[in-house]
Amino acid sequence: MGKNFVGNHIRKLRFNHNEMTQQQLADMAGVTRQTIVALEKGNYSPSLELAFRIAYAFNLPLEEVFFYGGNTEED
Repeated sequence: MGKNFVGNHIRKLRFNHNEMTQQQLADMAGVTRQTIVALEKGNYSPSLELAFRIAYAFNLPLEEVFFYGGNTEED
């Protein structure tokens, strides 16, 4: 069985939102650019509060930005 994790579509969503930069998203979410980098690489699972702030930045429901699971074929 695969390891469970919180994954995300942040990189794809940034490009679909007028090619938003990592820094722009970081500023909107109140974190550093390095946090966004770690999230995109899957090296960091956000707090629930941060996950909601990022989803809000994209004006999307949480489940359209983040997903939970093991071996996924997404992205």
